[in-house]
Amino acid sequence: MAGTDRLRQITESVREAGRMSVAELAGLTGASEMTVRRDLEALSAQGVLERYRGGARSLLLRGEEPPFVLRSQDGLENKQRIAAAAARLVADGESVVVDSGTTCLEVARALAGRRVTVMPLSLHAVNVLAETPQLTLLVPGGRPRPGELALTGPLTVASLAALRFDTAIIGCCGLDATDGLTAYDLDDATVKSAAITSARRVIAVTEGAKLSRTALAFVVPVSSLHTVVTDGDAPEDQVDLLAAAGVTVQQV
Repeated sequence: MAGTDRLRQITESVREAGRMSVAELAGLTGASEMTVRRDLEALSAQGVLERYRGGARSLLLRGEEPPFVLRSQDGLENKQRIAAAAARLVADGESVVVDSGTTCLEVARALAGRRVTVMPLSLHAVNVLAETPQLTLLVPGGRPRPGELALTGPLTVASLAALRFDTAIIGCCGLDATDGLTAYDLDDATVKSAAITSARRVIAVTEGAKLSRTALAFVVPVSSLHTVVTDGDAPEDQVDLLAAAGVTVQQV
């Protein structure tokens, strides 16, 4: 079992059971107890679980977002298709603010080397774009969230307020025609809202499974979105409702 798959299985199993022993996890994953201990240390460092002698207990509550390292490999090819389609909507010469999150990280990769100006809202994306030719990189201020490395706080909001972008490419934790675009984290929602306010056009990028899902923190109603780029698994009723609200839905 690949390392990322094993971390995901450990996270989900401990979350479901509440707590599990190293021996139980080794039997479940087929890995050695030494490997499981290393995995538990890595997950503990990300705040996913708490170690105790011989095992671990989950720290993830219902409604919380899984850690970045697990999400980054989930449906990667699908995210890359969505990202490539969103990047094609950006013309050379545009200024773009790119949200944090795993799909938006793929958008940053798709924009690398283009003749555009980009402000990424995560240090992961900053690192991707730091030495790309032709592209003009703007780095906002702010405080990076551990693991996620999304930039948050008043310095990030002030950086966004000082600029006006042609396009904002925004990720989401949930998107519902009634409840709007939502996020798990309140600080993240504030940054998303500021990015949307600073842009003339808003493109939301999301896997189809997130349509009809609602997270804790409200960001904007769907009327604030111009385009949604998603995949073929998006629920038809949500696609129809978004279109009825004047949002262009592009499925890839």
